[in-house]
Amino acid sequence: MKLIGSETSPFVRKIAVMLLEKGREFEFVNDPPFEPGSRVVEYNPLGKVPVLIADDGEVFYDSRVIAEYLELQALAPAFLPADRQAALRIRQVEALADGVTEAAATLFRESKRLPEKQDEAWILRQRQKVLHGLDALEKLAQQRALLNAEQLTLADIATGCALGYLNFRRIVPNWCVDRPALIKLAERLFARESFARTMPPHSADTIKN
Repeated sequence: MKLIGSETSPFVRKIAVMLLEKGREFEFVNDPPFEPGSRVVEYNPLGKVPVLIADDGEVFYDSRVIAEYLELQALAPAFLPADRQAALRIRQVEALADGVTEAAATLFRESKRLPEKQDEAWILRQRQKVLHGLDALEKLAQQRALLNAEQLTLADIATGCALGYLNFRRIVPNWCVDRPALIKLAERLFARESFARTMPPHSADTIKN
């Protein structure tokens, strides 16, 4: 199994964390899609990561699709409940966390543009997405049912990667204010070996994802 992506991508990190937690051996190929000479488009016509190449050569892309594929392999531990309705609710929290990540990535890319070319209205809209998403995740983390429960799920992993990306890119640096449940969740997740091993390198601040 081969995982193609960027060391700084939170969506690649989500899949890497899943593979490590499941104890699944894989080869990681660092191929940032924004870098000259990237071959990502050969596997994903959209030119986006992560890309997973299965043992039989079949290619999967988009982190949610790859996560679903990994769950279908029945490798323990499972990060989605067997009940489809319950799994759907977990996947909705995953989508919420991914939405926060996507908005944060948009903010980061916009910050790299020349100041006179930055769209303030667009920046404000993305920032509001991040803040509203974090508020919703905080409520879920406090309830400890779909998020921050005893058993690690895909919702937890996606949320941890979102929070890690906010820290890494210094997007909304005061995100932790008045969000104690998310702070405790982040501390618990970041202490896991899978998150420690997938921490992005701080020397890669110029990579655009």
